[in-house]
Amino acid sequence: MHVDQNVFPLLNTINSPADVRKLKKKNLPQLAQELREFLCQGINQCGGHFAANLGTIELTIALHYVFNTPFDRIIWDVGHQAYPHKILTGRKERLHTIRQAEGLAAFPSREESTYDHFGVGHSSTSIGAALGMQQAQHLQNLSHKAIAVIGDGALTAGMAFEALNHAGDLHADMIVILNDNDMSISPNVGGLSKYLTRILSGKTFYQMRESSKRVLKKLPPVWELAKRAEEHVKGMLVPGTLFEELGFNYIGPIDGHDLDLLIETLENIKQQTGPKFLHIVTKKGKGYLPAEADPIAYHAVKAGFYTQTQTPPLATTLVPKLSYSQVFGQWICDMAEQDTRLVAITPAMREGSDLVEFSQRFPNRYYDVAIAEQHSVTFAAGLACEGLKPVVAIYSTFLQRAYDQLIHDVALQKLPVLFAIDRAGLVGGDGPTHAGSFDLSFLRCIPNLTIMAPADENECRQMLYTGFLLDSPCAVRYPRGTGPQAPIQQTMTALPIGKAEIKRQGQNLAILAFGVMLTPALAAGEELNATVINMRFVKPLDQTLLKEISVSHSMIVTVEENTIQGGAGSGVNEYLLTQAFRGRILNLGLPDVFLGHGDPQTMLREIGLDKKGIVAAVQQLINK
Repeated sequence: MHVDQNVFPLLNTINSPADVRKLKKKNLPQLAQELREFLCQGINQCGGHFAANLGTIELTIALHYVFNTPFDRIIWDVGHQAYPHKILTGRKERLHTIRQAEGLAAFPSREESTYDHFGVGHSSTSIGAALGMQQAQHLQNLSHKAIAVIGDGALTAGMAFEALNHAGDLHADMIVILNDNDMSISPNVGGLSKYLTRILSGKTFYQMRESSKRVLKKLPPVWELAKRAEEHVKGMLVPGTLFEELGFNYIGPIDGHDLDLLIETLENIKQQTGPKFLHIVTKKGKGYLPAEADPIAYHAVKAGFYTQTQTPPLATTLVPKLSYSQVFGQWICDMAEQDTRLVAITPAMREGSDLVEFSQRFPNRYYDVAIAEQHSVTFAAGLACEGLKPVVAIYSTFLQRAYDQLIHDVALQKLPVLFAIDRAGLVGGDGPTHAGSFDLSFLRCIPNLTIMAPADENECRQMLYTGFLLDSPCAVRYPRGTGPQAPIQQTMTALPIGKAEIKRQGQNLAILAFGVMLTPALAAGEELNATVINMRFVKPLDQTLLKEISVSHSMIVTVEENTIQGGAGSGVNEYLLTQAFRGRILNLGLPDVFLGHGDPQTMLREIGLDKKGIVAAVQQLINK
């Protein structure tokens, strides 16, 4: 992306944070203004995460201005707030490629830049990673600073508090910055709060505080009185009692868009030792009025959204295709009307999982547990114990975090929890951190669990209904985006458990398709004159049909949008071994690598999971 010198005179001179540090402090507000406009224009070209990045403009500038990056380590949490960081660290010319094939990654990446000290995709990892880095520096007698920037709801996750607890116990010399963008800047973030922040972060107060500790600890009764007095005063004026109890010196809340205050505060706490917790309040979507008014809608945007008049784009008259997420959203509302036992649970994915309508129509049966995937599953188990029918709407990549709970709290007790697993398979611009590449592999080995993969939208609806009726755990996994747009039958019909269906009858070759791979499998089957089977169930497999196929066909090919290792195809292999199948078997799926980011259909074509790729793989096997 070309940086016009006339439009961005300051930003044009910034090729690294060292250039930021050369600027006079009075010029930084102009840099912030240019950076905000450049971000808007850049994301307008390619689409991407938006509102959260607008909120971190001033913080990013202040961090690189005060700290000696990359010598000092800045670890970003919820990586979609790090676009300004990418721009200031030598990547501004490539901003328009973000989330595109061969372009910039959507999140910080160690492979992409020396300024990205920790790869980020899932939330709530920054404090633990920063603590590990700080302790490594401590053990090696080095002086790198470690700064964790957490926000956008990430502090709700248990592992963030685990790390805070550990850091306080170690009295680690690190800084945690909470970017609080879930509230407006209330009146207490005014003159009094700024004054208090200067006092609490200032050198004089800090030296007095530490000196008093050393003297008063020798006089236990007086020390306890002084300690209580300090906590009482700070607790009355700032919401930091919890963090103080964890061993942190809490500072804030302060206005995260006030560059002078940010820089002064960071320079003050930079001189302190021990764990520091800085609470800043920012506005998600800051500087672009439509995003400020509706930060959820502008969390991520498509190319072409931006107008400098700052008026929302006109609604399109085109009827959008129905996505799998929307199929789920419609089904769960319909099901809730029929069965009052249904409750919906999501770990902070209301919009992404299409639960907005449900949350409005059935507020008493809707639970957003925030970014707490482990808790969401155990909470569902508790609900199921008391006779309710919980549905956990969760992304495939986030379910990985709750694997222990899935096994021990749900499957082991055979509780009727339905997992609606969204974003299965490749996900496009978000890349490998968000891809649902492994769920069939890690789910298939769990006892008591039924696993289904729909081939189209209607089958998704019927499978969700089927899983809901079971008196045992069930998972229905479906991809991001749209499918073949199959007509949806509003009447819900339960599928026979573990039964596949033959979609095309051929000779010698059988293609067993799992989930959305049915569409390319059918196309390949026409060219190869193959029998094509919609497997539907990953567990239990249709062993009766498999046995028949193994007798009547000499070659069996499995196709899935999941890693080949341990996936659905492996389940077929295991069964065919028990039948002493003497033909040839070929498993097609995601390769044993972390695939990058780009257009999902292009990526599937490149790894051979389209019609042409399936045909080529089969012909190669025949030639062998």
